[in-house]
Amino acid sequence: MKSKIERTITIEELTEILPESVSYLMEKGIRCLICGEPIWGTIEEAVLDKGFSENELELILKDLQMLFEKSTRPLNN
Repeated sequence: MKSKIERTITIEELTEILPESVSYLMEKGIRCLICGEPIWGTIEEAVLDKGFSENELELILKDLQMLFEKSTRPLNN
């Protein structure tokens, strides 16, 4: 299993390991993941295709990594 969300991860793989990414990406206006648009390419391609800058891509990757770490954190008993 992946431990880091990288720019080369495919949208399909990202949504499989981090379902929360769908709503996050939709808030950013990146792809219509729920309405049936085909999901091809990497997160980098999707972000840059939407006109985001390289710096914005880095921020999005950072946000997704934080979501991922939060979702995989074990519950404290």
